[in-house]
Amino acid sequence: MSFVKVCALADLPAEGALAVEIEDTPVAVVRVGGDLYALRDVCSHAEVALSEGEVYDNTIECWLHGSCFDLRTGKPTNPPATQPVPTYRVKIEGDDVYVSLKES
Repeated sequence: MSFVKVCALADLPAEGALAVEIEDTPVAVVRVGGDLYALRDVCSHAEVALSEGEVYDNTIECWLHGSCFDLRTGKPTNPPATQPVPTYRVKIEGDDVYVSLKES
């Protein structure tokens, strides 16, 4: 499994998302408490950046129409989105955050 360095841990907000790009794939790296998640940074309903939405209750909310996606599974938790978004593996090495585009 190939991991790519995407940012420093210090670049992530304490609670929220950071938009990055890996091999032309938009990725939202999200920190909730002490946990990190990564998912495709495109809403499956409206194709806007999820990283611009609010993070709460282990979900990220699309700012345009309000669909929320579970950070652990990528599955929508409410309409209008009905399709999940891919989630990716994340690891921390030292002070850096790495993501693998192989879906988790």
